[in-house]
Amino acid sequence: MNTLEEKKYNRLIWVLSIVIPVAVAALFGIRIPGVERMGFLPPIYATINGITALVLILAVVQIKKGNRKYHERLMKIAMMLSVLFLMLYITYHMTSDSTKFRGEGTIIYVYYFVLITHIVLSIVVIPFVLITFVRGISGEFIRHKKIARITFPLWLYVAISGVIVYLMISPYY
Repeated sequence: MNTLEEKKYNRLIWVLSIVIPVAVAALFGIRIPGVERMGFLPPIYATINGITALVLILAVVQIKKGNRKYHERLMKIAMMLSVLFLMLYITYHMTSDSTKFRGEGTIIYVYYFVLITHIVLSIVVIPFVLITFVRGISGEFIRHKKIARITFPLWLYVAISGVIVYLMISPYY
């Protein structure tokens, strides 16, 4: 990729990395009038997070085996799953109030630690995922591999912690 293309992609990546979290935060305050609460969505998007985690692990296994094509397919699936998750997550929060965690004792601290780290890292990981993806599909494998070593554990943590948050809060829906 030439320098001009890279600058164009980097600009787009940084715009998306800012717009996505800001849009999600803004949409939390918007309710779609006349639409019934979509309480069936949290287990669906938690499952999507779980599947994403498995796909990420499979993708790493495949690249370590030297199967670049299968790795690429799995990463495209992980990207699509993440977009689907985001759409369902936004839809749920535009139709439903946030659920309050009502656990007691030490579990409160565990829950909020997992929740806060999940939220913060879900924002932090956006540019990493996008940069890693662009470098991979553009054939810049050395630079791709270098940033993927950071992106993979962050993205995997976000996917797994999303499932944990759901499991911890699901009794209170």
